[in-house]
Amino acid sequence: MRITKTNDIELITVYEVSKILNSSLDLHKTLHSVLNVLSSHLQMQRGMVALLQDDGYLQVIAASGLNREEIAHGRFKSGEGVMGNILKSGVPAVVPDIAKEALFLNRTGARKGKNKNVIAFIGVPIKAGRETLGVLSFDRENPDGDNSFGGDVRFLSMVANLIGQTVRLHQKVAEDRANLMHEKQRLQSELHDKYSIDNVIGQSKIMRGVFAEVHQVAPSKSTVLLRGESGTGKEAIARAIHHLSPRKDKPFVKVNCAALSETLLESELFGHEKGSFTGAAQERKGRFEMAHGGTLFLDEIGDISSAFQTKLLRVLQEREFERVGGTKTIKVDVRLVAATNKNLEEAVAKNEFRADLYYRINVVSIFLPPVRERREDIPLLAEFFLQQANQENGKHLKFSAEAMHAMCNCQWPGNVRELGNCVERIAAMTQGNIVRKKDMLCDSDRCFSSIMWQQQSKHAVYPIASAPAQAAFTRDAQPPAAETSLPPPAIVYGDPQKQQIVEALEKCGWVQAKAARLLGITPRQMGYAIIKYDIDVKRY
Repeated sequence: MRITKTNDIELITVYEVSKILNSSLDLHKTLHSVLNVLSSHLQMQRGMVALLQDDGYLQVIAASGLNREEIAHGRFKSGEGVMGNILKSGVPAVVPDIAKEALFLNRTGARKGKNKNVIAFIGVPIKAGRETLGVLSFDRENPDGDNSFGGDVRFLSMVANLIGQTVRLHQKVAEDRANLMHEKQRLQSELHDKYSIDNVIGQSKIMRGVFAEVHQVAPSKSTVLLRGESGTGKEAIARAIHHLSPRKDKPFVKVNCAALSETLLESELFGHEKGSFTGAAQERKGRFEMAHGGTLFLDEIGDISSAFQTKLLRVLQEREFERVGGTKTIKVDVRLVAATNKNLEEAVAKNEFRADLYYRINVVSIFLPPVRERREDIPLLAEFFLQQANQENGKHLKFSAEAMHAMCNCQWPGNVRELGNCVERIAAMTQGNIVRKKDMLCDSDRCFSSIMWQQQSKHAVYPIASAPAQAAFTRDAQPPAAETSLPPPAIVYGDPQKQQIVEALEKCGWVQAKAARLLGITPRQMGYAIIKYDIDVKRY
């Protein structure tokens, strides 16, 4: 006869089981702990929890008294053997002597030659509502051939109901998590498609902001001014604006204004008539005419002469011009995208750039950050350029961790252009398939860009800001020079820090907040410095 279990033992067991089921989100670990408690309190052997899988099979996922190999073999079809019949019928089953039951398959192989005593098998369905989710089963020694297992069945059914609720909760959590992950991937894919640009690499927050601005402005007809240091990818962004616009099927024409003299630039943009000057053997269309219906990209627009600025202003205002040496007025429909790495606000203040032209081209400004302000994009850029070099050279180079760390810590004064050239040099000079830090010029202090950056930092009084000021050009406050550093202060007899602060205030029209940004300090620190050095703040 089996040992009689009191109500107190069963109550304590249920209490322990409920605590375990609520203690962890690891279902396998939780069910294994439940089986151990049942085996200990109820003097049972080889407990198993088998759950219905997506493929329709009943699979043992937790067991007590079985090894991993035996658990892996615990797999049943619905209606197959005693376990399969319990799943199919949803009714408990008791086998007083498993050795005499043909339906008992011993699929796990855990009961072969381990005990010559009579072994009874008790199995109950694990349910959630009316749905059968699996089977809870135990072995018990039954030397007397006892058939009175009603109490065990009732108690295990109660535990199985608790397990069923827990399993359903875990399934619901897993389903919700899968739905959330699917939705997250969908949204990420949607955002990537919506706010990404072909041939422009960047996943940093600041670049996602640039992509969003490009997507927003591209469908309009507004003139766009791209601001940023040399090598930040202004031409690539200009092409993206064109290809995302309704003009994508029309020409995209680019002109580098800094590469041509004033005379050549006028002929290049407006065209010329036959015989208009020496060498003009035939009439020639200008870039404005070539870009009719499409987009004209004027790169380095800050470098054009003052005289040519006047001619360009009229074309931008009226969208009409005459060829060099001609009298016929030609009208064009062109969307203008301009770019510069200069501080146009400072140029206007120095009368080097016309204010009316500045307002004409500065309709929508997009600021492209330098690479040093988007360092999380450096690994992506470096891997992209290395992959390109591998394809061109037939190599299989990869960056080591130390080499990538060195690249991420470089200042990259030449930005993406410099980074691409650096990777190209590395790909050409590296021996083997792994790029190490010793393969980089900076490791041996032979990097000219690093030397140039050090020289810039040595001679700059204030930090070089990357984004030009967007403030309106007013009488009360002149915008700070954001893309270029202030010139070194003149030699004065006095505190050099005071001189720097005064120069910054003068540069910013005595607007303390702007001067603080230019110096890289807070407005409060600026206020303290003014008091400390007894600076007489000018007011307009």
